[in-house]
Amino acid sequence: MPGDLRSRRASCGFTLIELIVALAVVGLLLAAVPVAIERAADSLAYRSAVQGIAASMRAARNRAMTDGAPAAFFVAVSRRQYGVEGGESERFSDRLAVTATAAVAVRRDEGVQRIVFMPDGSSSGGSVQIVRSSGQGVRLRVDWLLGRITHEPPAS
Repeated sequence: MPGDLRSRRASCGFTLIELIVALAVVGLLLAAVPVAIERAADSLAYRSAVQGIAASMRAARNRAMTDGAPAAFFVAVSRRQYGVEGGESERFSDRLAVTATAAVAVRRDEGVQRIVFMPDGSSSGGSVQIVRSSGQGVRLRVDWLLGRITHEPPAS
């Protein structure tokens, strides 16, 4: 009977070593969560900005061709906004470094870059560069002749 009591006690719980190992594993997992969340937030902000800016550029081009009148896409880097003039503006994340280049002739406000699309599909030309904190990024370039929007590696 004493042997049965000893084997029952051994199978009733966890040893101190097992508890310490389990807590260490949980601690490591919890330490990795904030890093994963930060990366996911960076990635989401980047993808959202790239897709949103490209969609706004296409919307301005389509509006110009449909309405038969010039339509402008704008980027206000200091206010962290972009959009089609005369429409709703969107914001891009503080996590991103955004720069814009447009023709001097279409600039009206300091700090606001405009790319004007014409009814024939052409544009004033320009580009918007979006770079993540990791240094990876993309440059959305608008061809002046055809108004085509292309994705390129960012300029150094």
